Parts: sequence; structure tokens; C-alpha cells
Amino acid sequence: MTSTILITGSSTGIGRATAERFARDGWNVAATMRDPADGAAFADADNVLVTSLDVTDEASITAAVAATIDRFGSIDVLVNNAGYAAYGAIEATSMEAIRRQLDTNVVGLLAVTKAVLPHFRGQASGTIVNVSSPAGKIGFPLGTLYCGSKHAVEGMSEAMSYELGAIGVRMKIVEPGAIRTDFATRSFHMTVDDDMAEYAGLSAGIAGSFATIDEGASPPEVVADVIHAAVTDGSDQLRYTAGDDAAEMIGARGAAGDEAFVAGLRARLGG
Repeated sequence: MTSTILITGSSTGIGRATAERFARDGWNVAATMRDPADGAAFADADNVLVTSLDVTDEASITAAVAATIDRFGSIDVLVNNAGYAAYGAIEATSMEAIRRQLDTNVVGLLAVTKAVLPHFRGQASGTIVNVSSPAGKIGFPLGTLYCGSKHAVEGMSEAMSYELGAIGVRMKIVEPGAIRTDFATRSFHMTVDDDMAEYAGLSAGIAGSFATIDEGASPPEVVADVIHAAVTDGSDQLRYTAGDDAAEMIGARGAAGDEAFVAGLRARLGG
């Protein structure tokens, strides 16, 4: 029987590359996205269902899960990929923006997971892949919201792995480094208040860093291959890095210790 994977945030970048990777490998793929019109690349693929799913809209989540099961008969893997990055000084950030970041990256991930778990429990099998980031291990300047959301993904995933094991479901965390996508223009939002000049140096440093993020970055296919390996390796390994820079950043953070690592980031970004 052909296995089925449901992927959130499949219109571009990592999500699209992952959908293409599994479709080429013969899987049934539910490539979900907020606007299905963005899924034109999959129009001729008989084993791909393009359907609407907004992780902040529970009705759309329920409908997408039901449509996938109706089309393919089951779901074997869930990839929680949808998300974006909100940066900026907390003092300058509205509560609306704070809630939107957490609703998308944290609450939305949990909502999609909850919608799929009864199906996984019923079949006593399944795999969940949560896409995290080195920002789930490292706090970057002005990244309180994004880093906080990815730290939450790391902690929730690790904790959830125990209860999932009781129902035959594996949890996987994939931590991509810099990936050559349109992340900096499509999935990155920075709040800057010109009346708060004290934060200007950090804001300029972070903006410059994201402006050049594609330089030396890995293509999204690198992450898709890691996700494929995580899903198919048959192991209980929890964490996987994607891209040499991800492993280097996480390793450097662990080796340097708090004071040295923080001092290095401050010197680099002008904070």
C-alpha cells in the first residue's frame, strides 16, 4: 500500500521541495497551503492533492485532514513546516504581532498535530516531523518571538515523543540552517520603531544578516532529503540537522558557553 504524507506550508521553499521529493519517490502527497492557487506546479501529478490549510484556522485544518484521508485512505506522515519569522524589539512589537507569531508557529503546529493524532492512534502508527531551526537552540538578537517559538517547538516535540511512543507514533525534529528560499521576503517580518533609536544598531545588524541569508545557503532540497531520511530510516532518532551551517551553529553554541557566544553575536551584529 502506498504511504501518504501531509505537509503544511507547501507552496514554496522547504514545503514545496519536500512535497516534490516524496511525490518523486512514489508517495501520495497532500501538499497543503493557505491558497491552493499557489500549488500550480503539482497540477499534473496524480499522486498529489493540493488543498487549503491555514494553521490558524481550525476548520481548514479539519477539512484538509478529511480531504487527504478521503483521497488516499490514510495519512502516514505529518510534516509541520508552515511558519514565519517575526523579529524586532519587544517594546516596539504590538500584541497582535506577538499573538500572530505564536499562533502560527506554536499553536498552529499543535492544532494540526491534534487533528491528525486520532487517525494515527487508530492505526497505531505514524510519524510527525516538526521543522525547527538552530533558533530553537540559540537566542538571536531581536528574535524573542521567532526564537521563542522554535524553542517551544523543540521542547514540545521532545516532550510529546513520550506520549506518541505509547500509540506507535514517532516524533522527528528537523533543524535547517540557512536555506536558499524567499524566506527573507515572504516569511520574515521585522518591526522597527524609528522613535526607539537605542535599538537601531541591532536592527541594522539583523536586517543586514537576513538580506544576505542566501549567500552560501543550502537549497531547500537539502532539507527535503533530510526529512525523507528521517521519515524512512526506521529509527527513534529525534533530532536531525539540515545544512552544514546548522550543525556548526548548534555545535558552536554548545562549545562556547553563554558569555563567549553572546559576546560574539553582539560584536558581529553591533548590539
